[in-house]
Amino acid sequence: MQSPRHLVSIDDLSLDEIRSLFEHADHFAADPRGFADTCRGMITASLFYEASTRTRLSFESAMLRLGGGILTAAEMRTSSASKGESLADTVRVVGGGYADAIVLRHSSEGAAQLASEFSPVPVINAGDGAHEHPTQTLCDLYNLHVERGHIDGLEVVLAGDLKYSRTVHSFAYALARFNANIICVPQPGFEMPKYVLQRLSDEFGVEPLRADVRKLGDLAGSSDAVYLTPQKPHQLSLFTDLSDWQVQSVDAVYMTRPQTERFGEGDLSDTQYMRLEKRSMDADSLRDAVVMHPLPRRDEIDSDIDNDPRSIYFKQAARGVPIRMALLATLLGKIQLAGKPPKVQRQVWPVVAGSNPCPNPSCISRTEPRHVTPKFTLRSRTPLVAHCAYCSRELVFRFVGCSTSKHYHAPDSRELQKVLPDHLVFLPDEGSAQALAYSKAHA
Repeated sequence: MQSPRHLVSIDDLSLDEIRSLFEHADHFAADPRGFADTCRGMITASLFYEASTRTRLSFESAMLRLGGGILTAAEMRTSSASKGESLADTVRVVGGGYADAIVLRHSSEGAAQLASEFSPVPVINAGDGAHEHPTQTLCDLYNLHVERGHIDGLEVVLAGDLKYSRTVHSFAYALARFNANIICVPQPGFEMPKYVLQRLSDEFGVEPLRADVRKLGDLAGSSDAVYLTPQKPHQLSLFTDLSDWQVQSVDAVYMTRPQTERFGEGDLSDTQYMRLEKRSMDADSLRDAVVMHPLPRRDEIDSDIDNDPRSIYFKQAARGVPIRMALLATLLGKIQLAGKPPKVQRQVWPVVAGSNPCPNPSCISRTEPRHVTPKFTLRSRTPLVAHCAYCSRELVFRFVGCSTSKHYHAPDSRELQKVLPDHLVFLPDEGSAQALAYSKAHA
């Protein structure tokens, strides 16, 4: 039996496949009631461990318009999860006969990746903690496609809570892949996380530059803005270069609300949250910019600009249905996309000994420790740098051991190049090395 195809990350789709999804979405949008036989007899299950309105309803609307059925578990806290059932067991049960695809939203980062490892049917990530939200990203990209006709080379402002917004993280990765330029205008204290910037640097050669955003007017305020572009090989460093990138004009402003449900201790800021008002849109640089928002909004966009033709956030939400119709029909095998899937599949290895080196308390490897084997990917061998295979955070350790030689080394030791990845052991200190009966390797 062929393994199902999942959508855990936006990286699970090639650029050609995304463009093909746009074409199918255009057809569905032109005649939303004309495809009621596409998925007749098929069922999707909505497993939502977190609250949702637009994402859940748009997926359910998409499946119904395709002629399929839906099973809704909109509040998983009242399900068997409240009795201690693991996510792995839940998806095995639901995918084992109840449904033909699973749409999953979960508060733990990496939950969708874990579900994909156990589910016999396609898993679609509808948001996992502060990690990723690939279908919202597809919707956002599709809106740029509709409004601008292209994505390559666009100047897109990401504003607000860039620290906890999974929508922003997925969108930034996708924009970089499409060679768009990103102007980060964060709420003070809620800048783009280092692990997101690191991935943008590793995979797309993006070097952050301080941005001169005076032409954005009130929108930028006192924000410490950063310019990210995959198109120009900057040698400048965010922290060492004194020159600023001059932001002249913008194609889209993507506002985000404060993700208060993910705030940690000390995250509440005394600074008033940024707000996009009618006067903000008078800035010359925003004259042709469309205003986007993943919704729901609070006070970060004034209702006075709802009728501004540049404000497309309600259209943006509506267009989530045809793009999700295209995605569901693809993963259920009812339509074929032009283009081939991504060639490069990341290599993943299990943590074979010692404690879990992932520092993220919201990672699924920590929230369900009895059911999840921690896994990692390697970014560098010298020095050795590894990331959690579930939540993408960089692992924390002082030493690295070898499970066969029982020796441990400093991360920058060249001897580690000789150790196979599945023999690596991450050690937080010498005490944990001694507890495993490892001895220090001689220089």
